[in-house]
Amino acid sequence: MAAKSSKSRADPGGTVVAVKALARTLEWCAGHARLSALVLGVVSATGFQPLGLWPVALAAVALQFALVRGAETVRRAALLGWLFGLGHFTLGNSWIAVAFTYQAEMPAVLGWAAVPLLALYLAIYPALACGAAKWIAHDRRGWVLAFVFAGCWIVSEWIRAGAFSGYAWNPFGVIFLGPFDRPGLASLAPWLGTYALSGVAVFVAAAAFLLVTERRFVPLGLLCVLLAVGMYLPAGAQREGTLRFTLVQPDIRQDVLNEPVQYENNLAKTAALTLPRERGERRLVLWPESGVPDLLRDGYPQRYYDRMTVLGSPEYARARLGRVIGPGGVLLTGTMDLEVANGQAVAAYNSVTALDESGAILGGYRKAHLVPYGEYLPMRELLEPLGVARLVPGAMDFWPGPGPRTLDLGPWGRAGVQVCYEIVFSGEVADRRNRPDYIFNPSNDGWFGPSGPPQHLAQARLRAIEEGLPILRSTTTGISAVIDARGVVRAHVPMHRAARLDGIVPPAAPPTLFSRLGNILPLVWAMIFLALGAIAMRRRHG
Repeated sequence: MAAKSSKSRADPGGTVVAVKALARTLEWCAGHARLSALVLGVVSATGFQPLGLWPVALAAVALQFALVRGAETVRRAALLGWLFGLGHFTLGNSWIAVAFTYQAEMPAVLGWAAVPLLALYLAIYPALACGAAKWIAHDRRGWVLAFVFAGCWIVSEWIRAGAFSGYAWNPFGVIFLGPFDRPGLASLAPWLGTYALSGVAVFVAAAAFLLVTERRFVPLGLLCVLLAVGMYLPAGAQREGTLRFTLVQPDIRQDVLNEPVQYENNLAKTAALTLPRERGERRLVLWPESGVPDLLRDGYPQRYYDRMTVLGSPEYARARLGRVIGPGGVLLTGTMDLEVANGQAVAAYNSVTALDESGAILGGYRKAHLVPYGEYLPMRELLEPLGVARLVPGAMDFWPGPGPRTLDLGPWGRAGVQVCYEIVFSGEVADRRNRPDYIFNPSNDGWFGPSGPPQHLAQARLRAIEEGLPILRSTTTGISAVIDARGVVRAHVPMHRAARLDGIVPPAAPPTLFSRLGNILPLVWAMIFLALGAIAMRRRHG
Protein backbone atom coordinates (compact mmCIF):
# COMPACT_ATOMS: atom_id res chain seq x y z
CA MET A 1 0.00 0.00 0.00
CA ALA A 2 2.87 2.36 0.81
CA ALA A 3 4.37 1.79 -2.59
CA LYS A 4 1.04 2.54 -4.22
CA SER A 5 0.65 5.76 -2.24
CA SER A 6 4.14 6.88 -3.13
CA LYS A 7 3.49 6.27 -6.81
CA SER A 8 0.24 8.21 -6.59
CA ARG A 9 1.97 11.21 -5.09
CA ALA A 10 4.73 11.13 -7.72
CA ASP A 11 2.32 10.69 -10.60
CA PRO A 12 -1.01 12.51 -10.00
CA GLY A 13 -4.18 10.60 -10.78
CA GLY A 14 -5.30 12.98 -13.53
CA THR A 15 -2.03 12.52 -15.40
CA VAL A 16 -2.25 8.75 -15.11
CA VAL A 17 -5.79 8.80 -16.52
CA ALA A 18 -4.72 11.07 -19.40
CA VAL A 19 -1.73 8.90 -20.29
CA LYS A 20 -3.84 5.75 -20.15
CA ALA A 21 -6.48 7.38 -22.38
CA LEU A 22 -3.78 8.36 -24.87
CA ALA A 23 -2.41 4.82 -24.79
CA ARG A 24 -5.86 3.40 -25.54
CA THR A 25 -6.33 5.92 -28.36
CA LEU A 26 -2.98 5.01 -29.87
CA GLU A 27 -3.76 1.33 -29.57
CA TRP A 28 -7.07 1.81 -31.38
CA CYS A 29 -5.47 3.98 -34.07
CA ALA A 30 -2.71 1.43 -34.62
CA GLY A 31 -5.31 -1.30 -35.05
CA HIS A 32 -7.30 0.82 -37.50
CA ALA A 33 -4.43 2.78 -39.02
CA ARG A 34 -5.91 3.44 -42.46
CA LEU A 35 -9.26 4.63 -41.15
CA SER A 36 -7.51 6.66 -38.45
CA ALA A 37 -5.29 8.44 -40.98
CA LEU A 38 -8.31 9.36 -43.11
CA VAL A 39 -10.28 10.67 -40.12
CA LEU A 40 -7.27 12.55 -38.73
CA GLY A 41 -6.86 14.27 -42.09
CA VAL A 42 -10.45 15.51 -41.92
CA VAL A 43 -10.00 16.65 -38.30
CA SER A 44 -6.75 18.48 -39.12
CA ALA A 45 -8.61 20.67 -41.65
CA THR A 46 -10.78 22.09 -38.85
CA GLY A 47 -7.78 24.29 -38.04
CA PHE A 48 -8.55 26.34 -41.16
CA GLN A 49 -11.12 29.11 -41.27
CA PRO A 50 -13.99 29.53 -40.63
CA LEU A 51 -13.64 27.03 -37.74
CA GLY A 52 -10.09 27.95 -36.71
CA LEU A 53 -9.72 25.02 -34.29
CA TRP A 54 -5.93 25.16 -34.28
CA PRO A 55 -5.42 23.04 -31.10
CA VAL A 56 -7.58 20.30 -32.64
CA ALA A 57 -5.59 20.48 -35.87
CA LEU A 58 -2.30 20.15 -33.97
CA ALA A 59 -3.67 17.16 -32.04
CA ALA A 60 -4.69 15.48 -35.30
CA VAL A 61 -1.21 15.96 -36.78
CA ALA A 62 0.33 14.67 -33.54
CA LEU A 63 -1.63 11.44 -33.88
CA GLN A 64 -0.74 11.22 -37.57
CA PHE A 65 2.91 11.50 -36.54
CA ALA A 66 2.28 8.57 -34.19
CA LEU A 67 0.90 6.52 -37.09
CA VAL A 68 3.95 7.30 -39.23
CA ARG A 69 6.17 6.48 -36.26
CA GLY A 70 4.54 3.08 -35.93
CA ALA A 71 4.53 2.24 -39.65
CA GLU A 72 6.61 -0.84 -40.41
CA THR A 73 7.77 0.29 -43.86
CA VAL A 74 8.26 3.41 -45.94
CA ARG A 75 5.46 2.30 -48.24
CA ARG A 76 3.10 1.96 -45.27
CA ALA A 77 4.03 5.43 -43.99
CA ALA A 78 3.42 6.93 -47.44
CA LEU A 79 0.02 5.21 -47.67
CA LEU A 80 -0.99 6.61 -44.27
CA GLY A 81 0.18 10.05 -45.40
CA TRP A 82 -1.90 9.76 -48.57
CA LEU A 83 -5.02 8.79 -46.63
CA PHE A 84 -4.42 11.68 -44.23
CA GLY A 85 -4.12 14.04 -47.21
CA LEU A 86 -7.29 12.66 -48.78
CA GLY A 87 -9.32 13.60 -45.71
CA HIS A 88 -7.43 16.86 -45.15
CA PHE A 89 -7.93 18.26 -48.64
CA THR A 90 -11.48 16.97 -49.05
CA LEU A 91 -12.72 19.04 -46.12
CA GLY A 92 -10.33 21.96 -46.69
CA ASN A 93 -11.39 22.35 -50.33
CA SER A 94 -15.10 21.68 -49.86
CA TRP A 95 -15.86 25.22 -51.02
CA ILE A 96 -14.96 24.17 -54.58
CA ALA A 97 -18.18 22.17 -54.84
CA VAL A 98 -20.21 25.38 -54.53
CA ALA A 99 -18.62 26.73 -57.73
CA PHE A 100 -20.41 24.08 -59.78
CA THR A 101 -23.80 25.47 -58.74
CA TYR A 102 -23.03 28.53 -60.92
CA GLN A 103 -22.17 26.49 -64.02
CA ALA A 104 -25.11 25.79 -66.31
CA GLU A 105 -23.23 23.42 -68.62
CA MET A 106 -22.34 20.84 -65.97
CA PRO A 107 -24.50 19.32 -63.20
CA ALA A 108 -23.99 20.80 -59.72
CA VAL A 109 -23.57 17.34 -58.24
CA LEU A 110 -20.33 17.04 -60.18
CA GLY A 111 -18.82 19.50 -57.68
CA TRP A 112 -19.14 16.99 -54.86
CA ALA A 113 -17.21 14.50 -56.98
CA ALA A 114 -14.61 17.10 -58.02
CA VAL A 115 -13.55 17.83 -54.44
CA PRO A 116 -12.43 14.29 -53.50
CA LEU A 117 -11.03 13.79 -57.02
CA LEU A 118 -8.79 16.82 -56.50
CA ALA A 119 -7.91 15.50 -53.04
CA LEU A 120 -6.78 12.20 -54.61
CA TYR A 121 -4.05 14.20 -56.33
CA LEU A 122 -3.22 16.67 -53.55
CA ALA A 123 -2.87 13.80 -51.04
CA ILE A 124 0.32 12.83 -52.87
CA TYR A 125 2.18 15.63 -51.06
CA PRO A 126 1.49 14.52 -47.45
CA ALA A 127 2.28 11.01 -48.69
CA LEU A 128 5.66 12.24 -49.92
CA ALA A 129 6.31 13.98 -46.59
CA CYS A 130 5.40 10.92 -44.50
CA GLY A 131 7.17 8.42 -46.74
CA ALA A 132 10.32 10.50 -47.09
CA ALA A 133 10.47 11.14 -43.34
CA LYS A 134 10.21 7.43 -42.63
CA TRP A 135 12.84 6.63 -45.26
CA ILE A 136 15.34 9.20 -43.97
CA ALA A 137 14.82 8.42 -40.27
CA HIS A 138 14.77 4.63 -40.86
CA ASP A 139 13.54 2.90 -37.70
CA ARG A 140 14.09 5.89 -35.41
CA ARG A 141 10.84 6.88 -33.78
CA GLY A 142 11.65 9.80 -31.50
CA TRP A 143 13.10 13.25 -32.02
CA VAL A 144 14.99 12.21 -35.12
CA LEU A 145 11.71 11.45 -36.87
CA ALA A 146 10.11 14.66 -35.55
CA PHE A 147 12.84 16.88 -37.02
CA VAL A 148 12.88 15.00 -40.32
CA PHE A 149 9.07 15.00 -40.53
CA ALA A 150 9.01 18.81 -40.23
CA GLY A 151 11.73 19.25 -42.86
CA CYS A 152 9.99 16.91 -45.32
CA TRP A 153 6.65 18.67 -44.76
CA ILE A 154 8.19 22.03 -45.72
CA VAL A 155 9.58 20.61 -48.95
CA SER A 156 6.27 18.88 -49.81
CA GLU A 157 4.30 22.13 -49.45
CA TRP A 158 6.87 23.98 -51.53
CA ILE A 159 6.54 21.37 -54.29
CA ARG A 160 2.73 21.45 -54.09
CA ALA A 161 2.76 25.21 -54.65
CA GLY A 162 4.79 24.87 -57.85
CA ALA A 163 4.08 21.52 -59.50
CA PHE A 164 1.68 21.44 -62.49
CA SER A 165 0.97 25.20 -62.26
CA GLY A 166 0.78 24.91 -58.46
CA TYR A 167 -1.94 24.66 -55.85
CA ALA A 168 -0.89 26.53 -52.72
CA TRP A 169 -4.30 26.82 -51.03
CA ASN A 170 -4.32 26.23 -47.25
CA PRO A 171 -0.72 25.64 -46.20
CA PHE A 172 -0.87 24.06 -42.75
CA GLY A 173 0.93 27.01 -41.12
CA VAL A 174 -2.07 29.27 -41.73
CA ILE A 175 -3.66 27.74 -38.61
CA PHE A 176 -1.18 29.86 -36.61
CA LEU A 177 -2.97 33.10 -37.53
CA GLY A 178 -4.58 34.81 -34.55
CA PRO A 179 -7.85 36.78 -34.41
CA PHE A 180 -8.33 39.78 -36.69
CA ASP A 181 -6.66 42.17 -34.22
CA ARG A 182 -3.51 40.11 -33.61
CA PRO A 183 -1.22 38.09 -35.89
CA GLY A 184 -0.73 35.05 -33.65
CA LEU A 185 2.27 32.80 -34.16
CA ALA A 186 2.11 33.71 -37.86
CA SER A 187 4.18 36.75 -36.77
CA LEU A 188 7.15 34.37 -37.22
CA ALA A 189 6.51 34.28 -40.99
CA PRO A 190 8.93 37.14 -41.88
CA TRP A 191 11.80 34.97 -40.58
CA LEU A 192 10.44 31.63 -41.78
CA GLY A 193 8.18 31.98 -44.79
CA THR A 194 4.82 30.24 -44.99
CA TYR A 195 6.05 26.76 -45.80
CA ALA A 196 8.56 26.79 -42.95
CA LEU A 197 5.79 28.05 -40.66
CA SER A 198 3.92 24.89 -41.65
CA GLY A 199 7.02 22.88 -40.77
CA VAL A 200 7.15 24.51 -37.34
CA ALA A 201 3.45 23.69 -36.78
CA VAL A 202 4.06 20.05 -37.73
CA PHE A 203 7.13 19.90 -35.48
CA VAL A 204 5.20 21.39 -32.55
CA ALA A 205 2.53 18.70 -32.97
CA ALA A 206 5.16 15.92 -33.10
CA ALA A 207 7.06 17.39 -30.14
CA ALA A 208 3.88 17.55 -28.04
CA PHE A 209 3.22 13.89 -28.78
CA LEU A 210 6.76 12.87 -27.82
CA LEU A 211 6.67 14.90 -24.60
CA VAL A 212 3.42 13.20 -23.59
CA THR A 213 4.69 9.70 -24.33
CA GLU A 214 7.96 10.47 -22.48
CA ARG A 215 5.93 11.91 -19.56
CA ARG A 216 7.89 15.15 -19.64
CA PHE A 217 5.01 17.27 -18.46
CA VAL A 218 6.94 20.38 -17.42
CA PRO A 219 8.29 21.10 -20.92
CA LEU A 220 4.91 20.07 -22.36
CA GLY A 221 3.16 22.60 -20.13
CA LEU A 222 5.68 25.26 -21.14
CA LEU A 223 5.06 24.46 -24.81
CA CYS A 224 1.30 24.83 -24.33
CA VAL A 225 1.73 28.16 -22.53
CA LEU A 226 3.99 29.46 -25.31
CA LEU A 227 1.44 28.43 -27.94
CA ALA A 228 -1.44 30.11 -26.11
CA VAL A 229 0.49 33.31 -25.42
CA GLY A 230 1.87 33.44 -28.95
CA MET A 231 -1.55 33.05 -30.52
CA TYR A 232 -3.14 35.87 -28.54
CA LEU A 233 -0.24 38.27 -27.96
CA PRO A 234 -1.25 41.88 -28.82
CA ALA A 235 0.01 43.16 -32.16
CA GLY A 236 1.76 46.22 -30.72
CA ALA A 237 1.66 49.87 -31.73
CA GLN A 238 -0.19 50.78 -34.92
CA ARG A 239 1.53 52.99 -37.51
CA GLU A 240 -0.37 55.32 -39.84
CA GLY A 241 0.11 56.27 -43.48
CA THR A 242 -0.98 59.33 -45.46
CA LEU A 243 -2.83 58.10 -48.58
CA ARG A 244 -6.62 58.04 -48.33
CA PHE A 245 -8.65 55.25 -49.90
CA THR A 246 -12.22 54.23 -50.65
CA LEU A 247 -12.67 50.46 -50.93
CA VAL A 248 -15.96 49.19 -52.36
CA GLN A 249 -17.79 45.89 -51.83
CA PRO A 250 -20.96 46.10 -53.97
CA ASP A 251 -22.34 42.66 -52.96
CA ILE A 252 -23.08 41.59 -56.51
CA ARG A 253 -24.04 37.92 -56.25
CA GLN A 254 -22.57 35.34 -58.57
CA ASP A 255 -25.88 34.52 -60.25
CA VAL A 256 -26.17 38.08 -61.64
CA LEU A 257 -22.50 39.06 -61.94
CA ASN A 258 -22.06 37.64 -65.44
CA GLU A 259 -25.56 38.33 -66.76
CA PRO A 260 -25.34 40.99 -69.52
CA VAL A 261 -28.81 42.35 -68.69
CA GLN A 262 -27.53 43.11 -65.16
CA TYR A 263 -24.28 44.84 -66.14
CA GLU A 264 -25.69 48.38 -65.99
CA ASN A 265 -27.36 47.77 -62.62
CA ASN A 266 -24.22 46.17 -61.21
CA LEU A 267 -22.08 49.08 -62.33
CA ALA A 268 -24.57 51.63 -60.99
CA LYS A 269 -24.56 49.89 -57.61
CA THR A 270 -20.76 49.99 -57.45
CA ALA A 271 -20.65 53.63 -58.59
CA ALA A 272 -23.21 54.71 -55.98
CA LEU A 273 -20.95 53.38 -53.23
CA THR A 274 -17.96 55.23 -54.68
CA LEU A 275 -18.99 58.87 -55.09
CA PRO A 276 -16.63 61.26 -53.25
CA ARG A 277 -17.75 62.74 -49.96
CA GLU A 278 -15.31 65.65 -50.12
CA ARG A 279 -14.70 67.40 -53.41
CA GLY A 280 -11.12 67.38 -54.69
CA GLU A 281 -9.90 64.93 -52.06
CA ARG A 282 -6.91 62.88 -53.20
CA ARG A 283 -7.86 59.25 -52.74
CA LEU A 284 -7.32 55.77 -54.09
CA VAL A 285 -10.55 54.05 -55.18
CA LEU A 286 -10.56 50.26 -55.18
CA TRP A 287 -13.11 48.12 -57.03
CA PRO A 288 -13.24 44.32 -57.11
CA GLU A 289 -12.41 41.76 -59.76
CA SER A 290 -15.02 41.99 -62.54
CA GLY A 291 -15.68 45.55 -61.33
CA VAL A 292 -16.12 46.90 -64.89
CA PRO A 293 -17.68 44.69 -67.57
CA ASP A 294 -16.59 46.98 -70.43
CA LEU A 295 -13.46 46.86 -72.55
CA LEU A 296 -11.58 50.01 -71.54
CA ARG A 297 -8.65 49.86 -73.94
CA ASP A 298 -8.63 51.12 -77.51
CA GLY A 299 -7.58 49.18 -80.58
CA TYR A 300 -9.88 46.16 -80.67
CA PRO A 301 -12.16 45.39 -83.65
CA GLN A 302 -15.42 47.32 -83.32
CA ARG A 303 -17.55 44.17 -83.11
CA TYR A 304 -16.05 43.36 -79.68
CA TYR A 305 -17.02 46.78 -78.32
CA ASP A 306 -20.52 46.30 -79.74
CA ARG A 307 -20.81 42.94 -78.00
CA MET A 308 -18.99 43.63 -74.72
CA THR A 309 -19.83 47.19 -73.66
CA VAL A 310 -22.32 48.74 -71.29
CA LEU A 311 -20.98 52.25 -70.99
CA GLY A 312 -20.46 52.76 -74.74
CA SER A 313 -17.21 53.46 -76.55
CA PRO A 314 -14.02 52.96 -74.50
CA GLU A 315 -13.43 56.73 -74.50
CA TYR A 316 -16.89 57.41 -73.10
CA ALA A 317 -16.63 54.53 -70.63
CA ARG A 318 -13.34 55.83 -69.24
CA ALA A 319 -14.66 59.40 -68.99
CA ARG A 320 -17.76 58.21 -67.15
CA LEU A 321 -15.63 56.27 -64.66
CA GLY A 322 -13.48 59.36 -64.18
CA ARG A 323 -16.56 61.36 -63.22
CA VAL A 324 -17.56 58.68 -60.70
CA ILE A 325 -14.25 58.78 -58.84
CA GLY A 326 -14.15 62.59 -59.02
CA PRO A 327 -11.30 65.14 -58.88
CA GLY A 328 -8.23 63.88 -57.04
CA GLY A 329 -9.16 60.22 -57.43
CA VAL A 330 -7.42 57.25 -59.04
CA LEU A 331 -9.37 54.06 -59.65
CA LEU A 332 -7.95 50.52 -59.57
CA THR A 333 -10.55 48.12 -60.91
CA GLY A 334 -10.88 44.63 -62.25
CA THR A 335 -11.41 44.58 -66.03
CA MET A 336 -10.81 42.34 -69.00
CA ASP A 337 -8.38 42.78 -71.90
CA LEU A 338 -8.29 40.85 -75.17
CA GLU A 339 -5.52 39.24 -77.15
CA VAL A 340 -6.28 39.88 -80.82
CA ALA A 341 -4.56 38.18 -83.77
CA ASN A 342 -5.53 38.82 -87.39
CA GLY A 343 -8.63 40.72 -86.31
CA GLN A 344 -9.86 37.85 -84.14
CA ALA A 345 -9.85 37.66 -80.32
CA VAL A 346 -7.96 34.48 -79.43
CA ALA A 347 -7.76 34.89 -75.65
CA ALA A 348 -8.58 37.20 -72.77
CA TYR A 349 -6.65 38.58 -69.78
CA ASN A 350 -8.03 38.96 -66.26
CA SER A 351 -6.74 42.46 -65.67
CA VAL A 352 -6.61 45.43 -63.34
CA THR A 353 -6.67 48.89 -64.91
CA ALA A 354 -5.67 52.17 -63.26
CA LEU A 355 -7.65 55.27 -64.33
CA ASP A 356 -7.44 58.91 -63.22
CA GLU A 357 -10.19 61.52 -62.93
CA SER A 358 -9.99 62.33 -66.65
CA GLY A 359 -10.39 58.69 -67.64
CA ALA A 360 -6.78 58.35 -68.76
CA ILE A 361 -5.25 54.90 -68.29
CA LEU A 362 -2.25 55.14 -65.95
CA GLY A 363 -1.24 51.49 -66.20
CA GLY A 364 -2.45 47.96 -65.80
CA TYR A 365 -1.73 44.46 -64.60
CA ARG A 366 -2.60 41.04 -66.03
CA LYS A 367 -3.20 38.07 -63.75
CA ALA A 368 -0.39 35.52 -63.92
CA HIS A 369 -1.61 32.62 -61.75
CA LEU A 370 -4.77 31.42 -63.47
CA VAL A 371 -7.27 28.97 -62.00
CA PRO A 372 -7.37 25.65 -63.89
CA TYR A 373 -10.95 24.85 -65.01
CA GLY A 374 -11.96 28.31 -63.82
CA GLU A 375 -10.08 30.61 -66.20
CA TYR A 376 -8.77 28.08 -68.64
CA LEU A 377 -9.55 24.50 -69.55
CA PRO A 378 -6.47 22.26 -69.47
CA MET A 379 -6.29 19.75 -72.31
CA ARG A 380 -9.20 21.54 -74.01
CA GLU A 381 -8.99 19.42 -77.17
CA LEU A 382 -9.52 16.27 -75.10
CA LEU A 383 -11.98 17.48 -72.45
CA GLU A 384 -14.28 19.77 -74.41
CA PRO A 385 -15.72 16.96 -76.59
CA LEU A 386 -16.51 15.12 -73.33
CA GLY A 387 -18.70 17.96 -72.16
CA VAL A 388 -16.25 19.44 -69.64
CA ALA A 389 -16.36 23.24 -69.50
CA ARG A 390 -14.82 26.07 -67.55
CA LEU A 391 -16.55 27.18 -64.36
CA VAL A 392 -16.43 30.81 -65.55
CA PRO A 393 -18.68 31.65 -68.51
CA GLY A 394 -17.07 32.32 -71.88
CA ALA A 395 -15.66 30.37 -74.78
CA MET A 396 -12.19 31.91 -74.73
CA ASP A 397 -9.49 30.83 -72.31
CA PHE A 398 -7.64 33.42 -70.28
CA TRP A 399 -3.90 33.77 -70.85
CA PRO A 400 -1.44 34.49 -68.03
CA GLY A 401 0.37 37.77 -67.55
CA PRO A 402 4.09 38.12 -66.80
CA GLY A 403 3.93 37.98 -62.99
CA PRO A 404 4.25 40.52 -60.13
CA ARG A 405 4.53 44.12 -61.30
CA THR A 406 4.50 47.43 -59.43
CA LEU A 407 2.36 50.25 -60.83
CA ASP A 408 3.83 53.67 -60.06
CA LEU A 409 0.81 55.90 -59.51
CA GLY A 410 2.78 58.92 -58.38
CA PRO A 411 1.08 60.63 -55.39
CA TRP A 412 -1.22 57.60 -55.05
CA GLY A 413 1.71 55.35 -54.23
CA ARG A 414 3.33 52.31 -55.79
CA ALA A 415 0.74 49.57 -56.11
CA GLY A 416 1.45 45.87 -56.30
CA VAL A 417 -1.47 43.89 -57.70
CA GLN A 418 -2.55 40.30 -57.14
CA VAL A 419 -5.87 39.23 -58.59
CA CYS A 420 -8.01 36.87 -56.50
CA TYR A 421 -6.38 33.41 -56.15
CA GLU A 422 -2.89 34.78 -56.86
CA ILE A 423 -2.57 36.07 -53.30
CA VAL A 424 -2.24 32.51 -51.92
CA PHE A 425 1.16 31.93 -53.60
CA SER A 426 3.81 32.64 -50.98
CA GLY A 427 6.86 34.42 -52.38
CA GLU A 428 5.14 35.34 -55.66
CA VAL A 429 3.08 38.41 -54.79
CA ALA A 430 5.53 41.33 -55.02
CA ASP A 431 8.18 42.52 -57.46
CA ARG A 432 11.38 42.21 -55.40
CA ARG A 433 13.29 44.58 -57.68
CA ASN A 434 10.62 47.27 -57.40
CA ARG A 435 8.96 46.84 -54.02
CA PRO A 436 5.44 48.32 -53.81
CA ASP A 437 3.99 50.42 -51.00
CA TYR A 438 0.91 48.20 -50.76
CA ILE A 439 -0.74 45.27 -52.54
CA PHE A 440 -4.20 45.53 -54.07
CA ASN A 441 -6.03 42.19 -54.13
CA PRO A 442 -9.31 42.48 -56.08
CA SER A 443 -11.31 39.28 -55.94
CA ASN A 444 -14.58 37.60 -56.77
CA ASP A 445 -15.24 35.21 -53.89
CA GLY A 446 -18.93 34.84 -54.70
CA TRP A 447 -18.46 31.32 -56.01
CA PHE A 448 -16.30 30.20 -53.04
CA GLY A 449 -19.18 29.18 -50.76
CA PRO A 450 -19.23 29.96 -47.02
CA SER A 451 -15.78 28.58 -46.17
CA GLY A 452 -13.71 29.80 -49.12
CA PRO A 453 -13.79 33.57 -48.40
CA PRO A 454 -12.52 33.35 -44.78
CA GLN A 455 -9.78 30.95 -45.92
CA HIS A 456 -8.87 33.36 -48.73
CA LEU A 457 -8.68 36.28 -46.30
CA ALA A 458 -6.50 34.27 -43.91
CA GLN A 459 -3.98 33.57 -46.64
CA ALA A 460 -3.93 37.24 -47.65
CA ARG A 461 -3.12 38.11 -44.03
CA LEU A 462 -0.22 35.66 -44.13
CA ARG A 463 1.14 37.35 -47.29
CA ALA A 464 0.98 40.74 -45.55
CA ILE A 465 2.98 39.42 -42.59
CA GLU A 466 5.73 37.64 -44.50
CA GLU A 467 6.18 40.48 -47.04
CA GLY A 468 5.75 43.33 -44.53
CA LEU A 469 3.24 44.99 -46.87
CA PRO A 470 -0.36 46.16 -46.32
CA ILE A 471 -2.97 44.41 -48.45
CA LEU A 472 -6.27 45.94 -49.52
CA ARG A 473 -8.92 43.42 -50.65
CA SER A 474 -11.96 44.57 -52.61
CA THR A 475 -14.33 41.70 -53.37
CA THR A 476 -17.70 41.40 -55.06
CA THR A 477 -19.49 39.71 -52.13
CA GLY A 478 -16.95 39.65 -49.28
CA ILE A 479 -14.84 39.39 -47.30
CA SER A 480 -13.27 42.75 -48.21
CA ALA A 481 -10.60 43.99 -45.82
CA VAL A 482 -7.76 46.35 -45.06
CA ILE A 483 -4.80 44.41 -43.67
CA ASP A 484 -1.74 46.13 -42.29
CA ALA A 485 1.85 44.92 -42.55
CA ARG A 486 1.51 42.99 -39.26
CA GLY A 487 -1.42 40.95 -40.61
CA VAL A 488 -3.93 42.87 -38.46
CA VAL A 489 -7.32 43.40 -40.10
CA ARG A 490 -7.97 47.09 -39.48
CA ALA A 491 -11.38 47.13 -41.15
CA HIS A 492 -13.51 44.69 -43.09
CA VAL A 493 -16.90 44.23 -44.71
CA PRO A 494 -18.56 40.87 -43.89
CA MET A 495 -19.87 38.56 -46.55
CA HIS A 496 -23.04 39.50 -48.45
CA ARG A 497 -23.16 43.13 -47.43
CA ALA A 498 -22.90 46.14 -49.74
CA ALA A 499 -20.65 48.78 -48.18
CA ARG A 500 -17.58 50.94 -48.60
CA LEU A 501 -14.55 51.38 -46.39
CA ASP A 502 -12.88 54.78 -46.13
CA GLY A 503 -9.56 55.27 -44.43
CA ILE A 504 -5.82 55.65 -44.82
CA VAL A 505 -3.63 53.00 -46.45
CA PRO A 506 -1.44 51.48 -43.70
CA PRO A 507 2.29 52.01 -44.24
CA ALA A 508 4.67 49.29 -45.37
CA ALA A 509 7.13 47.81 -42.89
CA PRO A 510 10.85 47.68 -43.71
CA PRO A 511 11.65 44.79 -46.09
CA THR A 512 11.50 41.49 -44.21
CA LEU A 513 14.02 38.68 -44.46
CA PHE A 514 11.45 36.71 -46.45
CA SER A 515 10.77 39.64 -48.80
CA ARG A 516 14.50 39.65 -49.63
CA LEU A 517 15.09 35.90 -49.95
CA GLY A 518 11.70 34.55 -51.04
CA ASN A 519 11.18 30.80 -50.90
CA ILE A 520 14.88 30.15 -50.53
CA LEU A 521 14.24 30.92 -46.85
CA PRO A 522 11.78 28.08 -46.06
CA LEU A 523 14.03 25.67 -47.97
CA VAL A 524 16.92 26.75 -45.74
CA TRP A 525 14.72 25.98 -42.74
CA ALA A 526 13.89 22.58 -44.22
CA MET A 527 17.63 21.86 -44.41
CA ILE A 528 18.02 23.02 -40.79
CA PHE A 529 15.32 20.61 -39.60
CA LEU A 530 16.91 17.77 -41.55
CA ALA A 531 20.33 18.69 -40.15
CA LEU A 532 18.92 18.65 -36.61
CA GLY A 533 17.55 15.20 -37.37
CA ALA A 534 21.01 14.09 -38.50
CA ILE A 535 22.57 15.50 -35.31
CA ALA A 536 19.98 13.71 -33.16
CA MET A 537 20.72 10.53 -35.10
CA ARG A 538 24.46 10.83 -34.40
CA ARG A 539 23.91 11.54 -30.71
CA ARG A 540 21.73 8.45 -30.43
CA HIS A 541 24.45 6.33 -32.02
CA GLY A 542 27.04 8.01 -29.77
